[in-house]
Amino acid sequence: MISVITNDGRNIVGILKGFDQATNIILDESHERVFSTKEGVQQIVLGLYIIRGDNIGVIGELDEDLDAHIELPQLRGHPLKPVIH
Repeated sequence: MISVITNDGRNIVGILKGFDQATNIILDESHERVFSTKEGVQQIVLGLYIIRGDNIGVIGELDEDLDAHIELPQLRGHPLKPVIH
């Protein structure tokens, strides 16, 4: 299970199924976590998802036990802004 933050500020979580030399990745059972200061974190189901390597800002492994204990509907936060080069 990994979390990917894209250059446009999206947070996508899923099971890493594959990658290549250009850091293109394939995620299965993925969903996007949409942060808001007014509502809790929304999770939008994406399913099987491919992310191009040039759109990836950060990739990290998730601790599934710790992640399961986070109450996302009560969590508030500002959405990430896009990366500016």
